[in-house]
Amino acid sequence: MQINTPIIKLNNSDANGKKFGIVKALWNSEITNRLHDGCYNTLLKYGAEIKDINTITVPGSFELIYGAKKIFKDYKPDAIILIGSIIKGETPHFNFISQSISDGVKDLNILFDIPFLFCVLTDLNQEQALNRSGGSAGNKGVDAAIAAIQLIK
Repeated sequence: MQINTPIIKLNNSDANGKKFGIVKALWNSEITNRLHDGCYNTLLKYGAEIKDINTITVPGSFELIYGAKKIFKDYKPDAIILIGSIIKGETPHFNFISQSISDGVKDLNILFDIPFLFCVLTDLNQEQALNRSGGSAGNKGVDAAIAAIQLIK
C-alpha cells in the first residue's frame, strides 16, 4: 500500500479555531459512515474542536450540493467537505449523478470564497468502495480532511 504524504506538513494545532462543515449522504451509508469517521477524526487530530465541526446528512449524493449550500449559509464554516458514495450499476444513472455532483462542487468553489471538498467515491463495485473508505487503499475521508486543513491554513 502506498501512503501519500500531505503536500503541506500539518501540525497538531492547524485546525484549531477553524470551523468545518461536513455534508454526508445517507445512501451507501456503510461507506459514507467510514468516510465520515476518517474525516471527523482527522480534523480532531489536527486540533479542531468538536463544537467547530458541524455535520448534516442528506438522502443521497445528488443532494450534497444543496446540503453544502445550506450549511454554508447557516453555519459559516471555513471549509466544507461533501461525503458520498456512488457505485456503478447497470444503467447510465451512475454517469449522470457522478458528473452532476462533480460540476456542482466545482460551481460551489467558484461561487463562494471557501473551499468545498469533493469526497465522493465513484466506484465500479462495493469492494472498491470498501477499499477506499478505510481498506487497502486508505480512507479518502482522511485525505479530504487533510486537504481542507491545507487549503485554509
